[in-house]
Amino acid sequence: MVATMREGARLRLDYSPQSLWRVDRVIEEIRRDRPPLEAVERALRGFGAYAGEVVVRQTGGEWWATGADHWVRTPDGRLWDPVEEARRAFGGHGSLRLLCREAAGTQ
Repeated sequence: MVATMREGARLRLDYSPQSLWRVDRVIEEIRRDRPPLEAVERALRGFGAYAGEVVVRQTGGEWWATGADHWVRTPDGRLWDPVEEARRAFGGHGSLRLLCREAAGTQ
């Protein structure tokens, strides 16, 4: 997903928290076109996975998986679902940037 977005959308994705602002903006642009969720589900999973990796790198967390579900566990024991947050962002009710900020404990 990172390579696709870097090349296709010319996004600077460097695994920084600031890069999540760009990802949120792309999700917003996709949402404005009103495609069905099924048409963008794969991209949203990729955006969520990217955001999860940003959280892992920022917090020292780790990925947890059960079946097809994946979460990030931060050192304080909290579990985060960045893929679901990407879906929420697509619905207009979430933000990957804010998820990272909250997980990292920064304001």
